[in-house]
Amino acid sequence: MVEVRHEAETVPHHRTKLIFLFSAMRHFAQELREDGWQVDYVDLDNSENTQSFTGELERALGRHDISEIALTLPGNYRVLETVRGWSQKFGLPVTISPDDRFISTPEEFADWAEGRKQLRMEYFYREMRRKTGLLMDEKEKPVGGQWNFDKENRKPPKSGMDYPDNARFQPDGITRAVMEMVRREFPNRIGNAEQFFWGVNRADALAALDNFLDERLKFYGDYQDAMVVGQDFMFHALISPYLNAGLLTARKVCEAVEARYTAGDAPINATEGFIRQIIGWREYIRGIYWLKMPGYEDENVFGNTLDLPEFYWTGDTDMQCLKSTIGQTLDHAYAHHIQRLMVTGNFALLIGADPHAVHEWYLAVYLDAFEWVELPNVVGMSQYGDGGLLGSKPYASSGAYINRMSNYCGSCRYKVKERVGDDACPFNSLYWHFFARNEDKLRGNNRLNMVYRNLDKMEPETRDALLEQADAFIAGLKTVPAKDYV
Repeated sequence: MVEVRHEAETVPHHRTKLIFLFSAMRHFAQELREDGWQVDYVDLDNSENTQSFTGELERALGRHDISEIALTLPGNYRVLETVRGWSQKFGLPVTISPDDRFISTPEEFADWAEGRKQLRMEYFYREMRRKTGLLMDEKEKPVGGQWNFDKENRKPPKSGMDYPDNARFQPDGITRAVMEMVRREFPNRIGNAEQFFWGVNRADALAALDNFLDERLKFYGDYQDAMVVGQDFMFHALISPYLNAGLLTARKVCEAVEARYTAGDAPINATEGFIRQIIGWREYIRGIYWLKMPGYEDENVFGNTLDLPEFYWTGDTDMQCLKSTIGQTLDHAYAHHIQRLMVTGNFALLIGADPHAVHEWYLAVYLDAFEWVELPNVVGMSQYGDGGLLGSKPYASSGAYINRMSNYCGSCRYKVKERVGDDACPFNSLYWHFFARNEDKLRGNNRLNMVYRNLDKMEPETRDALLEQADAFIAGLKTVPAKDYV
C-alpha cells in the first residue's frame, strides 16, 4: 500500500479529502496486520518514496520475491492504462480482479447499453432491482406498485424544522498524524484540517450508517432536495465517502435500508429514493464512465471555455446560495446532490464554464469524488457536455427553483423575482442568456419547447435587456484556473 504525491496532485484535492483517504489507508493497514497479513506500507513522506504507483511497485519488486502482480480494477481510466503497461515493463503477469463493491460490472453495463438509442438510468435501475431483489415482491413486481417515487421526494424545507446531528468521530493518533502530515506537505490546499470529523475505518462507517438509519432515513425522501442556510447536512446519509472508499458495500447498505422499510420504520419514498441512488444512479454512472472512456472527460457540446470564478475556491460572493454551498464545501468537503447540481453546477453551466474545469473543481473539493463517479455526473449530467447522452435536457434553472427548494433567497442581497438591474438575481438573466446563446443546439429538444416558446414571446427590448444584463455579469466575473490554487 502506497501514499504517492502523483495521485494527491492530479488536482488540488481538499485537505479533508487527503486526510480521509490517507488515514483510512493507514487504519486498514493496521487492521490487516492485526489479522495476520504482511503489509508493506510506504508513507507519503518516506524519503525513498518515488511518489508514483509504478515507481513504488518497482521498488517493491526489489524488496520481495514476486511472481505475479494482482490488484482490483482501478476506479480511474488513467490508472488502469498505467496498470496495463506493468506486465511488459516488469515481465510479470498482471491479474486485475473485478471490484466487488458494486452490483454490476462494466461488461454487464456495456451489454445492457448495446443497441440502445438512449441510455436512460430508469431502465438500467429496474434491471438492478430485478438482479438484487431489492424492493421486489414475491411476484417479482416492485414493492409499492411502482418503480420510482421521485415525485414524492421534492418537498421544500419547512420553517422551524429540527435537524438531527450527524455522526462525528474524534481523530485518533493515526488521524492526527495524518492531519499534521497534510498540513506540512500540502500547505496551500483549501480546507480547515481542524474541522475533520469523518470516520476512517469500517466500524466508524457502520456507526455513520446506523446514525442515518435511526435519525434521518424517515425524512430523507421528503426533503432530500431541500436546502437551508446553516444546515449543511439536513437528512442526508453522509455515507458516500465510505461507500466510494470501500468501507461500506452497496448491497449491504441497501439491505439495511430495506429492512427499516420492512419493519415499518421508513416510508416507501425514502426507501426507494435511497436505493435508487445506490443501485440505480451510482451503478449507472459507473457504467457510463467505463463505456465512454477515454475521451468522455473532453466532451464539450457547447464549446465552453470560461474558467470558474475565483469565489468557487474562496466562497466570497454575495449570492447566498453559492456562498452557503461553497462555504460548507470548503469547511467539510461536502455538499448534497441538489446543491452540487442546481447551485454550483447550474451556475457554472449558465455562465459557460469549461466542463473540464468544472470537473476538476468537483474532483478536487468533494470528499466522495472519485473520477468514475464524479466525471459523468459533472460533464454529462451537470454540464450537459455530452449533448444529451446521459440526461435528456440540461439541468438549467433561474432563481425561482432555488427559491422554491431553499431559504437562501430570503437572506441574499439580490432579489430573486427581479430579472434586470443592480439588485436582480444573476440566475434569472443568466438562464435566458444560456438558452439564447445555445439555441442552435437546444431548440429541437422536445423537453425545451416551453422554454423557447417563452423566449419567442418576449418583447425584443425585454430580451435584449436580459442578455445585456447577463453579458455584463459574466464579463465582470473574476475567473481563475485551478492550477493557481495548487
